[in-house]
Amino acid sequence: MQSFRRLALLLALGLPAIPAILAQSSSSSSATPDAPQQPAATTQPQANLSVQARIRARREQRRAAALHEVYGHEYEGYFGMAYLRFEPGATLERAHEYGWNPGFTRYFSERLGVTLDGRGYYGSAYVYNNAVTNSAITNAEVSQYSVLIGPSYRFYMQPKFSVSGRVMGGMSYGNFSGDTSGSTKLSTALGLWPNAAVFAASAAIIGEYNLTPEVGLRITPEYYPTGFGGAIQNNLGFTGSIAYRFGKR
Repeated sequence: MQSFRRLALLLALGLPAIPAILAQSSSSSSATPDAPQQPAATTQPQANLSVQARIRARREQRRAAALHEVYGHEYEGYFGMAYLRFEPGATLERAHEYGWNPGFTRYFSERLGVTLDGRGYYGSAYVYNNAVTNSAITNAEVSQYSVLIGPSYRFYMQPKFSVSGRVMGGMSYGNFSGDTSGSTKLSTALGLWPNAAVFAASAAIIGEYNLTPEVGLRITPEYYPTGFGGAIQNNLGFTGSIAYRFGKR
């Protein structure tokens, strides 16, 4: 009888605690399947990547806008000086020729254009003491005038500078009888090429530094072959000029 009373007393004391125990067990069991949730851990790198992609896209947009501000012009004119190390005759030393060089380029895109170029060269050719002509001329004045046309392509562009390649072909007229009163017979006897209009070409690399979006300074080393006297003169030289861009696209 006493054992029965003890059991009843224990049941009476334990009944109020049963709902709390059941609630705790149900909450722990419901939390257990949700523990391995990882979407937050995976979405964080994705969010970082999307932010970086937006930053890169904005940076590329700013760079493209800066390049277009400089190179988005349809027309470019330039004027400057020219130098050529020229072969004035088959047996003569090379002469130093200096001159002028204007040009105009029509651009069809930010990179590709067509250039029309003109130039004039002037120099003195050393003709030695020529016993054949009994002439007192030892340095004969020579000159040539050229018109060339060809494509130009910017293959490296930055807002402040660019590097371009250019190939042109055309005609050059050479005057080698300036010191012989126009006598071609005498000038050729001195070893100079005969006066003639012949082919000329130019293969050049253009380096340009931009002072403003419209104005740039350029230096252009070039290979400049000509065809005087039925031969090919492999001349080297360069031009230096100031360029002005206009006609914003």
